[in-house]
Amino acid sequence: MSVRRKVWNVLASALFIVAACGRATAQTPQEDRLRNDWAFLARYREENARLGLPKPGEQRVVFYGNSITEAWAKYFPSQFPGKPYVGRGISGQTTPQMLVRFRQDVVELKPSVVVILAGTNDIAGNTGPSTLEMIEGNIASMVEIAQANHIAVVLSSVLPVFDYPWKRGLEPAGKIVALNAWLKSYAATHNIVYVDYHSAMADERQGLPLKYSADGVHPNEAGYLVMAPLVEAAIAQALLRR
Repeated sequence: MSVRRKVWNVLASALFIVAACGRATAQTPQEDRLRNDWAFLARYREENARLGLPKPGEQRVVFYGNSITEAWAKYFPSQFPGKPYVGRGISGQTTPQMLVRFRQDVVELKPSVVVILAGTNDIAGNTGPSTLEMIEGNIASMVEIAQANHIAVVLSSVLPVFDYPWKRGLEPAGKIVALNAWLKSYAATHNIVYVDYHSAMADERQGLPLKYSADGVHPNEAGYLVMAPLVEAAIAQALLRR
């Protein structure tokens, strides 16, 4: 075999290997986003620009969280008619992701109050293993950023979950109870309003009953109707503390 032919054979083999590796490591759209926009900063960027700043005298409230908050936003017109409430939840998000986008999706919207509902996806391990201390630290950091920007905070209890349908067997109920105990204590010592959805919604297993949720994690409309007056009272209390 000639030297030239040998060189061409080596090059062809190399190109085949590169192509095969490319196919093996091809990213799904979700994987590509997590790799290039891990906190999903693009999700609300255009909506934030259209929303602009609050009008004079407007007491804007940002609801900040994961899929539970994201799904709640569609009920805002009926459950909070006429209120300047803005939903900034993203499905699947954990507290480190929320911390990264907090300035963009909360601070720069200049709200009077932010309602933070977070932590369940950390317990589910959506972005890897997470201890309660890690969750607490991320939430405390969000609170500190809000307070430094004169935004009143409502800290929400994590909703009850007996088992995650996408990750069975983690036994999250007790971890959620422990996280909520910390949230309540932290709120009490930092002049923050705490809203307790968990006590109003948990069943005897410390889970979310079928009447409030089809999957045991995400509230249905009946579940949100339980939550709405609780958060309204908390927001009113937070506004008085500003």
